[in-house]
Amino acid sequence: MKIISWNVNGYRAQWKKGFEEKLQESNADIYCIQETKAWTEKLTKAQLQPLDYKALFSRPEKSGYSGVATFTRPEPVSVVEDFGEEQFNREGRVLITEYDKFTLANIYFPNGKSRAERLKYKMDFYEKTLEIFSGMTKQGKNVIVCGDYNTAHKPIDLARPKANEKISGFLPEEREWIDRWIAAGFVDIFREFNDKPEQYTWWDMRTRARDRNIGWRIDYHFVSERMKDAVTSAWIEAEVMGSDHCPLGIEFDLSKL
Repeated sequence: MKIISWNVNGYRAQWKKGFEEKLQESNADIYCIQETKAWTEKLTKAQLQPLDYKALFSRPEKSGYSGVATFTRPEPVSVVEDFGEEQFNREGRVLITEYDKFTLANIYFPNGKSRAERLKYKMDFYEKTLEIFSGMTKQGKNVIVCGDYNTAHKPIDLARPKANEKISGFLPEEREWIDRWIAAGFVDIFREFNDKPEQYTWWDMRTRARDRNIGWRIDYHFVSERMKDAVTSAWIEAEVMGSDHCPLGIEFDLSKL
């Protein structure tokens, strides 16, 4: 089973940059995208049903903002589009697809940089995420939570940690939440396969930071502890262009679940 996650920074814009070809070349069983910035009524038939995937879209309250989509070949047993609370549902940040042997959450976590209220919203969103998915693991479910977490966990995960200690995305409370997330039984699976520095998934486009690889690793596949040994590989596709983020992927053996 191969799962790719990518913050595309605009689905329609990405489509013009050859997204369908990238999707086909990926040969992913499930492809999750974040920051779609699109309502389904504004998408073409091809965008609504790319290749042979079943396409699922969240609906943000505001057009042109936020949103996630999951393109899946295996048929989900169930689909949930929110966290069940109004304050977390308006921005279309969540798609949860349940399959026979695992549950996959595709999430675009809030950015807390703009103002204090947004940082609080981000932290509340984190707490709700922890509550929901730690609850699933306690029920014995295999869980994957992928997407743009909007936080670099450790100094190795960004090019300039000292300069960003007081910036949302690397604040102590944000990083501490990831510590708690891991303590609750979730594994940063990429780091199980690659412990090297300069492994980034986001670069500031305004400063052409990607040219110099001055980046942040803020996109993840976290898997529940009981799934860890089934994962056979995890990687970052830094060579794939078209967004300020790059795709990242995992493969796992369903027979081991």
